[in-house]
Amino acid sequence: MDPELINDCVHCGFCLPSCPTYVLWGEEMDSPRGRIHLMRQHVEGTPVTPEMAGHFDACLGCMACVTACPSGVRYDVLIEQTRAEVERLHRREPRERAVRGLVFGLFPYPRRLRLLRPGTRLAGRLQPFLERAHPSLGAMAALTPRAGRRQRLPRLVRARGERRAVVGMLTGCVQGEFFPQVNAATARVLALEGCDVVIPAGQGCCGALSVHSGRSDQARRLARRTVRTFGKAGVDTVVVNAAGCGSSMKEYGELLGADPGFRVVDLSEFLAELGPAAARHPLPLTVAYHDACHLAHAQGVREQPRSLLAGIPGLVVREVPEAAICCGSAGTYNIFQPEAARDLGDRKAEAVVSTGAELLVSANPGCTMQIAAAVRRGGGRIRVAHTAEVLDASLRGVSL
Repeated sequence: MDPELINDCVHCGFCLPSCPTYVLWGEEMDSPRGRIHLMRQHVEGTPVTPEMAGHFDACLGCMACVTACPSGVRYDVLIEQTRAEVERLHRREPRERAVRGLVFGLFPYPRRLRLLRPGTRLAGRLQPFLERAHPSLGAMAALTPRAGRRQRLPRLVRARGERRAVVGMLTGCVQGEFFPQVNAATARVLALEGCDVVIPAGQGCCGALSVHSGRSDQARRLARRTVRTFGKAGVDTVVVNAAGCGSSMKEYGELLGADPGFRVVDLSEFLAELGPAAARHPLPLTVAYHDACHLAHAQGVREQPRSLLAGIPGLVVREVPEAAICCGSAGTYNIFQPEAARDLGDRKAEAVVSTGAELLVSANPGCTMQIAAAVRRGGGRIRVAHTAEVLDASLRGVSL
């Protein structure tokens, strides 16, 4: 934990209304400035106690406080440093260690995730039994979507019409295995907008889940593999369609101590920079756009997806109340902190439903699963789609 970064906090309290856990509980130690106070205590010699670790674990890492802070406190850096320290010094209970071992031995590895695909239809039925074994296992079952049909993407998707750019595309772990239609839509949109899309075979995890959870060694190992993969592909720009992945990959220089050799850019960010070339066909829909925290707060990408959606004839975009408050997904948070995540998910679902939209649009697979599960839990139903899927339908002139 960097003492200089800790000292940047002047404890003004501007972060409090933006912090999801403070909004839920009103506890000072579950606010950003409260956690920074605990960080200072540890730097000054206080050992990491179970109670202290609990307050750090309760943080979603949503980075809303970074956006809200007038003093420019790098809480994003501090919480990652702190979580690495907690993982190094804090001894968790055996059941918790086992669940964490399962999650981090499974989710960052697409081939292992693939083994779960046949069981996704049974997840709902198994949820009560898994809940009794461990709340985290029950949460995993409740969140699991039915896996879409696998869609194999070629290593190269050629630009339609005049080639305007050459980009690499990250396929991701959860995105690739549980939302393959999003990757297919992403490749088509980029091609229709004049891009050659390079999709290297054998992609693994980018390391996002690990770095956000303090597992620095695993994160660096996975990040180095990703850098090698795209380095061999010979691209200088990598487009990412999952907010958490893009956020972490943009920080590879800090994680690895060296520039990765390519630029990382979110899909909506890239398309906004490139400018439209393909014709948009009307989509008579009312959509609610959800700001994924690691897109809006961590990457500062807010206007670009809204602008892209607004450019579709017939489509109406409605804003979600309390847009800056996290939905409770936050990578693995809804697995390891299921009660708090459930409360935040229910709050977000209520806000989404209040818009009256026909479709929820999000740019992160975790958010999509979290909000969809919360809407179902409340007895409602709403269709969900990625920004890429909406653009794809408009560009091809098909219904969504």
